[in-house]
Amino acid sequence: MGSSSGQTGTHTYQSLAEDGPFGFVEPPKRPTGRLIMHSMAMFGREFCYAVEAAYVTPVLLSVGLPKSLYSTVWLLSPILGFLLQPVVGSASDHCRSSWGRRRPYILALSIMMLLGMALYLNGDAVISALVANPRRKLVWAITITMIGVVLFDFAADFIDGPIKAYLFDVCSHQDKERGLHYHAFFTGFGGALGYLLGAMDWAHLELGRMLGTEFQVMFFFSALVLTLCFVIHLCSVSETPLRDVAEAMPPQPAPRGPPLPSEALYDYGSIEKVKNGYGNPELAVQGGKNKNPAPQTRRTMTMKSLLRALVSMPAHYRCLCISHLIGWTAFLSNMLFFTDFMGQIVFQGDPYSPHNSTEFLIYERGVEVGCWGLCINSVSSSLYSYFQKSLVSYIGLKGLYFLGYFLFGLGTGFIGLFPNVYSTLVLCALFGVMSSTLYTVPFNLIAEYHREEEERHQLAPGGDLESSGRGKGVDCAALTCMVQLAQILVGGGLGFLVNTAGSVIVVVITASSVALIGCCFVALFVRYVN
Repeated sequence: MGSSSGQTGTHTYQSLAEDGPFGFVEPPKRPTGRLIMHSMAMFGREFCYAVEAAYVTPVLLSVGLPKSLYSTVWLLSPILGFLLQPVVGSASDHCRSSWGRRRPYILALSIMMLLGMALYLNGDAVISALVANPRRKLVWAITITMIGVVLFDFAADFIDGPIKAYLFDVCSHQDKERGLHYHAFFTGFGGALGYLLGAMDWAHLELGRMLGTEFQVMFFFSALVLTLCFVIHLCSVSETPLRDVAEAMPPQPAPRGPPLPSEALYDYGSIEKVKNGYGNPELAVQGGKNKNPAPQTRRTMTMKSLLRALVSMPAHYRCLCISHLIGWTAFLSNMLFFTDFMGQIVFQGDPYSPHNSTEFLIYERGVEVGCWGLCINSVSSSLYSYFQKSLVSYIGLKGLYFLGYFLFGLGTGFIGLFPNVYSTLVLCALFGVMSSTLYTVPFNLIAEYHREEEERHQLAPGGDLESSGRGKGVDCAALTCMVQLAQILVGGGLGFLVNTAGSVIVVVITASSVALIGCCFVALFVRYVN
């Protein structure tokens, strides 16, 4: 169904929450309890991430996955996420479900996470019970486990964008900032709990003997935590759905006033103009009393228009995406190889020695200590996210962004130059500062950009605007897909660097160098709203 302007591929929608003359009203203040409920999704997601980090390598080794397939497992999910994340973000912007725009996607992705965990933690046991032929059992076990790992990673990476867009849709600007801090706090808390449970020796406990193996124990806890957290999250704040105004609203008389140019009906971000495009300031006063506000216009998003919107994003959004890519590249370079670094460099173990040799046992001990270092990182991330709220009033978002990159670059540099057990564990606290920074500051800046545009368009609705058809879902997706791109760069490039250098110490040196380059970038190129 076309709009009144007669343009093809255009639909007229209205969010039932937007009851203002120009389609935007600040949402009400949300109670702290609701924001905490909303943040439980990050707790459940990070808990399951920690379980995967602790168990996915032992699982893959136990099913006999060939080394030639390791890169396929780790690269397939981020490649799919990088390509499809903006598509899903755009689809959620235009979703007309009566349940809201974001929650249907969050529910679907959480179910995919649960299914992925079930496959990679239980697939080998199920196949062993169903298939007797050893060769067929090996092939099926590897296949099911790989599908589970890829499915879980894909869904867990994907779900961050809709969760952030959901927060931005239902919260005022102040609540967005509070919500992002709660997200970071529960992200660290969930990761710490996941690492702690993963470090326990379940095989010698009653629960482990009852459920079979430690893999089944961790699936039991992961499924329970994930289900409870996402049920709480989805019930936290009600969304208001989009509706087709042509179907849901009665015809309205055209108001008096000069029409806006047709190209001004769309703008970057989630700011849409009124359908009939009138900019008479007197209508703003009348619109506040009008029970049937002027409808919004949204173009039907196609792949071509989506790519055009991404390519033509304003420079400050593009710089924010680049800084996010630099930060995640540095962070993942260190985190994905950290336990291996502890085993080989700090403890001087050898993962390629016979499994009953002293060198291999020393390496395993280093990996265990490395897991405790990751736990310290998660606890530090939670604590720092709490203090961020106080720090931001003194040093601002620019100071927080710079500080996170600088401390991480400094810490990883010292770890690479002076690999000592105790100093390394102490410096793991700086990893948490970077983690909290990456989960909060870029999304705070996105919220600031949106707020600035909303205020500008309310004050000057008749300005000459660029048509882009983007929404908050696309903005959050464009930012979060930088995580997948960082995974692709790290997975494809660091293995080559390690093989060339002959030591994993190059990993932390690379992480330090990239983070320090990121310091310069966030200080010089990222735009901060006064």
